[in-house]
Amino acid sequence: MGGRVNEDLIKERRKCTFDIKELTHIIDCGEENTIKRKQIDNYILNIKELWDDVPEEYLSHKERYENAIKKAFIVLKVLRQLHTGNIQITDHRTPTNVYSIQDGIFRNVNPLLIHIGLFWSTIAAQASTEQQAEWLQPDSSMIGTYVQTELGHGSFIRGIETTATYDSTTDEFILHTPRLSAYKWWPGGLGNTANACLVMAQLYINGTCHGLHIFLAQIRDFDTHKPLPGIKVGEIGPKMGFNTADNGFLGFDNHRIPRTNMLMKNVQVLRDGTYVKPKHDKLTYGSMLLTRVTLISDLAYQLSKAATIAVRYSAVRRQSPIKSNEPERQILDFVSQQHKLFITIASSHVYRVVGLWMWNSHKRVTADIHEGNMGQLPELHALACCLKAISSRDASALVEQCRLACGGHGYMMASNLPQIYAYTTAAVTYEGEYTVLLLQTARYLVKFWRLAAEHKPLPQNFAYFEDYIKKNFEQWRNSPEGIIEGFKAIVAGKTKAAYDTLQCNLRNGREFEEAWNMASVQLTNASEAYARSLLCEVFWKETVQLSTKVSKSLAIVLEQLAELYLMYWALEKHGDLLLKNPWFLRDL
Repeated sequence: MGGRVNEDLIKERRKCTFDIKELTHIIDCGEENTIKRKQIDNYILNIKELWDDVPEEYLSHKERYENAIKKAFIVLKVLRQLHTGNIQITDHRTPTNVYSIQDGIFRNVNPLLIHIGLFWSTIAAQASTEQQAEWLQPDSSMIGTYVQTELGHGSFIRGIETTATYDSTTDEFILHTPRLSAYKWWPGGLGNTANACLVMAQLYINGTCHGLHIFLAQIRDFDTHKPLPGIKVGEIGPKMGFNTADNGFLGFDNHRIPRTNMLMKNVQVLRDGTYVKPKHDKLTYGSMLLTRVTLISDLAYQLSKAATIAVRYSAVRRQSPIKSNEPERQILDFVSQQHKLFITIASSHVYRVVGLWMWNSHKRVTADIHEGNMGQLPELHALACCLKAISSRDASALVEQCRLACGGHGYMMASNLPQIYAYTTAAVTYEGEYTVLLLQTARYLVKFWRLAAEHKPLPQNFAYFEDYIKKNFEQWRNSPEGIIEGFKAIVAGKTKAAYDTLQCNLRNGREFEEAWNMASVQLTNASEAYARSLLCEVFWKETVQLSTKVSKSLAIVLEQLAELYLMYWALEKHGDLLLKNPWFLRDL
């Protein structure tokens, strides 16, 4: 078949009212980044060794991995060449990063994704200057992964059972897996690929546990690739998606590593076994927090792909006339189809904008931490938890909505929608399970509601808690700002309800942990509302600000997208608006 573009698609594109290049440059954070992205894309996509002779769907599980790992090392070589040539390829603000560059190459997932995206970055963030000089060599034989999750413990990392016991007689740590539930489970690249890993383990010195720390451990021979003595490692098997990610398991049987293999930028164990505490116990939390922050932008990218596929399909697919005497119409003409798809387009822009906002917030907080100021870290933690949870859950639902909007064709693997859904829905669980993350944010909300209830000073971003308690409510305004205020009232109302239930349980003699568990459904509801209020407020404010810097034609469309997002969720949550906003009840 030729490359002729469908006439209906051409017709729809001609209706565009703004300069597409202008929006593209905004998405890429500048024209220079657009040029750079296209140069890298063209370079990599023209490497013939990366082309598939047989579609991946027709390969066996083993063949898929072999095909993916062959491509992965080609891409790794290219990325190293680009980095050496001073081309920045890891700026998560833009699509010009290690994730999107590889999207057109790997039908599923790059088995070296964790090696490229998390292994090296964790060493750079947590290892000492001397360790970095030794380990971050361009010609290093290490292919690494990051192993934290265990068969018995995921989001509750304090429950991790793998131990690292210091032996002062040999100046070594002994890594050990005490029971089956302590086996490391899920790390990407671990099954067949990695020969080293960063392992999270409980540090023991002279019988005293000093909590979780990160250690570099070689697990396979650099020459033969055989597991080292004391190492049990392998692949966990087929999954719903991510089947070339090479997710694996790992167990240690008193495996010894040098003392200097503990990452020691912020914490040290001296030769005599002296433990030097970090300045702050959250300094080692940075790697997971960064991943949660960047996931929001990655979800924007995945959702934009699903929206593009579904909208293009809807433009060329004709089915059923609206009036009986007319020809069949493009299904994009049906309002019900627009209702399904336009919110997907808007949401992809929301996650892009909020993802960039979170990235900049993370940079500011990281800079503060390096100066010894930890004051903003709890807020960043709370924001990252709830925004990662809600954006992943919503993105997963919206990708599925796109698939359903394409009818039977969306069910076909050729549409790419099943693969995008499998990729996106996994994000609801990894790097922090949905409910667990919302309960983390709930602690933050309850803290400030308690301050408000006790009439103590509040930070500016929670001043509306005090307004809610004092019943200082403005009349409903049918505007974007009014909707945002309405969502804040929902947050206050749901936080109050959760807090009241918590206090009731405590008064009835329950211990705090049990009382918290009894209120957990209301607590997660409050965190969800908080995330939605943030998504609406940040997106609207950033869009209004951006609209003053772009052409009028683009500004109109961007503000329409923002209004669409706010109106959609106001309608979806109209029950909450009625229940938690007293001005509605007052006016009835």
